[in-house]
Amino acid sequence: MKGFVFHGPGQASWQDVADPGIKEPTDAIVKVDAVTICGTDLHILKGDVPEVRPGTVLGHEAVGEIVEVAGDVRTVRPGDRVLVSCITSCGRCRFCRDGSYGQCRGGGGWILGHLVDGTQAEYVRVPCADLSVHPLPAAVRSEDAVLLADIFPTAYEVGVLNGHVRPGDTVAIVGAGPIGLAAVVTARMFSPQRIIAVDLAPARLEAAHRLGADAVADAHEAPGELVADLTDGLGADVVIEAVGVPESFELCTRMVRPGGRVANVGVHGRPATLHLEDLWIKNVTITTGLVDTHSTPTLLRMAAAGRLPTGQLVTHTFPLDHMEEAYDVFSKAGETGALKVVLGEKQHAEVAVPAA
Repeated sequence: MKGFVFHGPGQASWQDVADPGIKEPTDAIVKVDAVTICGTDLHILKGDVPEVRPGTVLGHEAVGEIVEVAGDVRTVRPGDRVLVSCITSCGRCRFCRDGSYGQCRGGGGWILGHLVDGTQAEYVRVPCADLSVHPLPAAVRSEDAVLLADIFPTAYEVGVLNGHVRPGDTVAIVGAGPIGLAAVVTARMFSPQRIIAVDLAPARLEAAHRLGADAVADAHEAPGELVADLTDGLGADVVIEAVGVPESFELCTRMVRPGGRVANVGVHGRPATLHLEDLWIKNVTITTGLVDTHSTPTLLRMAAAGRLPTGQLVTHTFPLDHMEEAYDVFSKAGETGALKVVLGEKQHAEVAVPAA
């Protein structure tokens, strides 16, 4: 089969790789129908995630069909259409019993495309399949469902829930890429007073406004002043960091009000300065986290009911074997306007214009 293989920082290729096979009694083999590229994959290619070994197939998000299951798998069978979660859960360790699947110590956590071969291939082996794949309702299209493998649970859990967004809050979201836009959508479920999106790219700010942001700000044009103006100088109740660079994190800590919450979602490859000389007196809560995907069943139900506009984030589609082209388009989002790219056997290379 073919897969997209990481060879070291700045080096990867779509090439022949060995077909995956059953290794453990809890495994399932999935034929990939739709897959997407995550900002974390770009961090891997930059060398920000040194645990990924050369020779690893990348990717941790997919929709596909079960083609084989091992003897201990009980919840799915060959022929089932499933969402492959970005997080693998053993279901037995202390963290899994608490619903903290991202911290699994039983062979799970974020392993696909990280510690084992991932989803950017024609087939993928999914360990701990009973808790790591989700049967898909027929009403949810594959290109919509694949966004529920990672970005929507991540934005919702690590951003909105960790930030404790409440009715009447002012929510500032720094970064209007896919995670930031999913945070806009899911924060709206809690009826905040206003949502302010901050980014450098006009197209992303336009998308944030279309998806529900009440105000947008260019990151180069004093967004902190806009937040202060809109909050009578107090600052935002919740600030969500959705970029993963020191400058954006430090901006978040300047925009939060006393007693407010900063929810860091971004994957950081460089140290950021924590200005405790300013923050110690402000009663600020800062959270970090890896998604647990405990919210995936809820988000799937919302998507099936038409309450979650996942498809509006998809700007480009490609055939599965156009992986290198898709990476190029996604990595040059400032030039291409890419938000999410979806690849699959039934996809054609095109640009999708989200509905206004």
